[in-house]
Amino acid sequence: MFIVGSRISKAPYDLAAHFERHGNAFDDGRVLESARVMGTGKAARSRRVVYQYRFARHKHDDRAINAMVDRAEKVATGTRPLKKDRFVRIDAAGKQVDRGLVERARQLAGLKGYVTTLPVKTMDGSAVIDAYHDLWQVEESFRMAKSDLRARPVFHHKRESIEAHLTVVFAALAISRHLQDATATSIKNIVRTLRAVRSATIRLDGHEITLEPDIPTSAQAILERLPPEGH
Repeated sequence: MFIVGSRISKAPYDLAAHFERHGNAFDDGRVLESARVMGTGKAARSRRVVYQYRFARHKHDDRAINAMVDRAEKVATGTRPLKKDRFVRIDAAGKQVDRGLVERARQLAGLKGYVTTLPVKTMDGSAVIDAYHDLWQVEESFRMAKSDLRARPVFHHKRESIEAHLTVVFAALAISRHLQDATATSIKNIVRTLRAVRSATIRLDGHEITLEPDIPTSAQAILERLPPEGH
């Protein structure tokens, strides 16, 4: 199962019925669905495609398009060197602005697409979009594991060793996420603050003495925000 971003250039084909009936008019937040065959031969599969229109995104896209048109016009007039300019067309007449391409870009402004293998009964269109937007948490988790938790690659050859290493890393990540949510503090600050809070046990002449840790105010504030044991 997966959810990935879709190329917006495919929207005119996926949403052909909408464009035929309503042109490029969309209600803010409107979610539309389609299906598209992806792959070739035996690997070809029909995939579910979800689109959403946002007015705020439309304004952002329009600003970006206007900036690209401005650059293309400067290329056409020779006041700017040609680089990787999207709206520049080069033909026998020379360099000019590709107005048709500009119009197609404006038609799709505000739309964003997503492709998924999840069936509608499992997750509707809005839920697919929300789940995709939560991917930043997955990316953040990888950054946390590498930087804050200092997880490093360990070269194992046996399956049991590989699984044990991954289990330790993901267990640490799960605990870190829980601590972040419970204390509203980044794991980086938690590790830095609590690292110095340590107790010690000393054995001397047959006697065992436990030294309680000195807990600074910053560490105490974090500990107090943790839920009671068993909750």
